[in-house]
This record gives sequence, structure tokens and C-alpha cells, in this order.
Amino acid sequence: MITRKIFNDTETAFKLKSNEELNRALFLFEMINRPDLVKIGIFLTKMSLKFHLPVEGLIKSTVFNQFSGGESMEDCLPVIEKMYAKKLHSILDYSVEGKEEEAQFDDACKKKISIIEFAAKKKELPFAVFKPTGIGRFAIWEKVTSKVTLTMEEQEEWQRVVQRVEDICEAAYQNDIAVMADGEETWMQEAADDLIVKMMKKYNREKAIVFMTLQCYRWDRLEYLKKLHETGEKEGFIIGVKIVRGAYFEQENLRAKKMNYPSPICENKEATDVSFNGVLTYCLAHIDAISLFIGSHNEMSNYLALQIMEDKNIDIDDPRVWFGQLYGMSDHISFNLAKMDYNTAKMVPFGPVRDVVPYLMRRAEENTSVKGQTGRELALLQEERKRRKGEITKGNREKGFSRKKRAFREKSLSQLKRPSPEKVG
Repeated sequence: MITRKIFNDTETAFKLKSNEELNRALFLFEMINRPDLVKIGIFLTKMSLKFHLPVEGLIKSTVFNQFSGGESMEDCLPVIEKMYAKKLHSILDYSVEGKEEEAQFDDACKKKISIIEFAAKKKELPFAVFKPTGIGRFAIWEKVTSKVTLTMEEQEEWQRVVQRVEDICEAAYQNDIAVMADGEETWMQEAADDLIVKMMKKYNREKAIVFMTLQCYRWDRLEYLKKLHETGEKEGFIIGVKIVRGAYFEQENLRAKKMNYPSPICENKEATDVSFNGVLTYCLAHIDAISLFIGSHNEMSNYLALQIMEDKNIDIDDPRVWFGQLYGMSDHISFNLAKMDYNTAKMVPFGPVRDVVPYLMRRAEENTSVKGQTGRELALLQEERKRRKGEITKGNREKGFSRKKRAFREKSLSQLKRPSPEKVG
């Protein structure tokens, strides 16, 4: 029975953080805990970058260093190796977004393949990841999803997108590195899902190489998964899924309201939790057919997964079950799971500071929108600082006691060596 609260161990969670890094994290999460400040900060950052003000140094020394591994793969190596020493794996994510030109998409595709080839040589890197709109225009994904007739030029563009996805999945298969496609907005997601399922049918015959992302704040994801499971059983391929709660809550609800259609998003956090835990439970109940990556910062969902694994006698290090969190967040979950030998990985974003800013802003927005999450991060960081101060105080007391004990011993020894008065003369 999983009863011990393993995620309360802050010493394990923040072992790799220096006091300076711990204080920086505390400062950032204190700021993120104030939604008004986050909105102002995002606005000022956008304006500063738009007008080419010299703010990149400030961004790099604060949010970039907290939530990103560096500007290049090589920059990330010290972080990757330090975490792996604590049995925690990494997933490199080239987090450059918002591109619109074909040449940029070709470059992004090549970058993803180079990461896969890089990961194949590193035991610390079991997965790669790509964002569908990072290798093709959002508008083309949206048009294919909405089933509108494409022009000849758009058909050619779409075929280039399909080929990029194929190239990435083929590279993953040849290098035996699993690859995950991120989930995005619902109005472009169906095209991405259909294409990833096509890749699963081709590459997931023996084990899961290609993974899709299910954003479980969508109320229809369990039903979708059940149908996909049926298809996999009939057609003989293994399903790979990364499950997350979801990252586009506000955009989804705003668009649904503006365009007057029912929101695809669960009505509240409680319903989202039920959806996520339902998908989680279903995957673990069908582990022979579904390989699972649990991307969650929610303690209760992680505890639930541990309990189900224990109940179903799924080995702690079963290669079909992975846990993952974002770099810079939820270290109390990641490092404590890794310490207990569960397959655990950190998603480590990297890229030029200016290009990674959209990703960083989304991280900040997510933290402010998830009730209680930032507060929990803050509380744990404060607890660790308190623990370290207590350790220093205890160490100083022990040193003081040792000095007194040593002085007393030396005094006693000197008295023993001094001749007694009776024997003098």
C-alpha cells in the first residue's frame, strides 16, 4: 500500500540546487504566485523584445535559467549529467515556436532529427519530442483538421509537413529512441492525431516508438483512447501515449465562447482530475497494449499511478511506464520518484533566449492558472530553505559543543600530566 508521502522529501528534491539557485527559485515562484505581476511581466517582455531593448541578459539570469537547460544541446549536458547522477533522465526539447516559413520548418525538422541522433548516444536521454506546429504552419494543420478543400499549393505544403513527421519518426525508429508529439489547440489537433496514429501503425509493431499526447482537460479523451485501443488491437500495433492535463485552457474556452460552440474543455479542475485519472487508470489496466508516459505535476495523480502499479504487479522500472515533469518545476516529484527507481524524466527545453521566450511565458501563465500548484512549489522551497538553515544551526551547535568538549579534554589531560603536590620536592 502506497501510504508514505514520498513527495515531502525536500532534501532529495533540491539536492542539486545551491543556496543561490534555491533563493532564485523562491523569488521566481513568489512572483509567479501573483497573476497581476505575471501579466505585466509578460507584456513588458513582449514589448522589450519587439523594440529590441537589451533585456535578454535579465531574462537569461532569471526565468530562462530556471525553466531552460541552455541555448544549445551542449549547454544542457552539465544539467543532464547532474540529474542522471540522481537517476533522473532528461528529454531535450528545442523550444522554438511561432515560425511561419518553410525554410524554418525544414531547419526545425533537421534539428529534431539531430537531437534524436544525439540522444541515441546518451543513456541519459530515452525520448525525443516535437511540436507539430514547429514543423508546419498552424493554419495548414487547422485547415486539414476542418476538412476544407486545400488549394494545389496548400496540398503541396501539407505533403511537406507529412514528410517531416515521417522523417522524424523514421529517425526515431532507426535510432531506437521513442519520440513524442506534443498536444496543441483542438482546432488543429485532429490532423496531428490522425497523422501520429498513422506513424504508430507503421513504427509501433514491436514496441512503442511513436507517442501521441492526450490533453486530458478535454472531456472526450477517454472515449478517444478506448477507440484507439480497439484499432490497435485489430491492426496489430502498440499505442504510445503521453498524458497531460493540458496547456491551452484559456484559449480553448475563449474561442468556444466567441464562436458559439460547446467548450471541448472540462468545466472545472475537479472534472479535469477525473478525466486525467480515468485515462491514467485505463492505460495501466491495458499495459500490454498501451505504453504510457505520465506527464503530471499533480501529486495525487502520481500517487494513484504508483498504487495501481503496485496493485497490478507492474514492475517499478517497467519500460512501458514513465513519469515526467518539466525542468524547473515539481522537483519534489521527479527526484523522489527517480530515487525510488521509477522511470522518470525531466523535459529540458533549450534554444536561443529570444526564441524560447514564448515557451517561458506559457510556463508562467500555466503556473498562475493551476490552482494551488505555485503555492505548493513555494511551500516546498521555503521548507527546504528552513531545513538548510536548521542544518547550519545544528552544525554550528555541534561544532561549538565539539570545541568545548575538546577544550575540556585538553584541560583534563594537562591536569593528569601535572605532578601532584605530595610528590613535589
